[in-house]
Amino acid sequence: MNERKLKILAAVVEEYVRTGEPVGSKILAALPGINVSAATVRNDMAALEQLGYLEQPHTSAGRIPTISGYRLYIEQLMKPPGMSPEEKQRLDSMLAIHGSVTEELVIQNATAALAELTQCAAVVSDFSPQFSVISKVEVIPTGRKIYMILLITSAGSIKNKACRLEFDLTNEQLNWFSGYLSENLEGISVADLSDELMADLIAALSAYMMAISPLVQGICELSRDLRQHALTFKGEKNLFSYQDLDRMEIIRFIEHKDELSRLLDDSFSGIRVLFQEDKNSFVIGNSSMIVSKYRKSGKNVGSLGVIGPMRLDYAKVIPYIEYFSQKITDLISENPEEGHIKKEGDSHD
Repeated sequence: MNERKLKILAAVVEEYVRTGEPVGSKILAALPGINVSAATVRNDMAALEQLGYLEQPHTSAGRIPTISGYRLYIEQLMKPPGMSPEEKQRLDSMLAIHGSVTEELVIQNATAALAELTQCAAVVSDFSPQFSVISKVEVIPTGRKIYMILLITSAGSIKNKACRLEFDLTNEQLNWFSGYLSENLEGISVADLSDELMADLIAALSAYMMAISPLVQGICELSRDLRQHALTFKGEKNLFSYQDLDRMEIIRFIEHKDELSRLLDDSFSGIRVLFQEDKNSFVIGNSSMIVSKYRKSGKNVGSLGVIGPMRLDYAKVIPYIEYFSQKITDLISENPEEGHIKKEGDSHD
């Protein structure tokens, strides 16, 4: 792989991204910076094909990049244009951050801005609730035989569930059960609300299970809800504008998009690019996903990503994702006492 072959590979990727058509040797030879004959370009393209970086969809057609070609381009050859102060100001305005706002609003605005800028589907996975603790547990009678379970975390997350019992609890039973939950769950980290902990809770309450089994089941369900990472999606319909992508696969993706949570939460640093052909991938063929982490207080607390066709302008899209992930990190990491960022449910004191 000499410098000329790398330059030709980069040119094929960029021309294919621009036109969507297989790239021929004559087109490449006419590009500025190539400076060799079409015959030389053709030989280099054949060599790149043998190395697995290009492929020829039809015998009479030009070449297109393979996944390996895209990867090499992204990792070594891509030259993203720098962002001007005006461009950064425009991106900041799309976040619409004014005064005191919530983390949730920052994340929602960043997701919407990414979807608009890239004309792809944008997604954020927020797993910061795992770093919070249960601050309050209540069981509240709301009607005959109906009780509301309320869980509140230190991060401001609120989960509730209505449960119907076979009969009304006495005040003594209700006070005992509420006190037991408070004593054993308040102050527990959300990350520690494991199935094992819930099994221990059920075992300890076995003598009362006939009376309060729906309430115990409700607590288990709410604990699972708290442990799940919140996914925010914007721009899924943008995917229908790409002829590269199958419409039925897009529909299946939209119906099962919560399954992306595991991929988004995989531990990594920097920018990660996933292709549909990867083993642990998503359901849309000929697609790619670009993901970056954002942080709070030195910890990875979420992922920001874009899903689109494999034929993406990576040199343009990746800097957007890097900028917004860093912007989210900066905004949610500010001192809450300064009044810039707060979680829903935080005190104004």
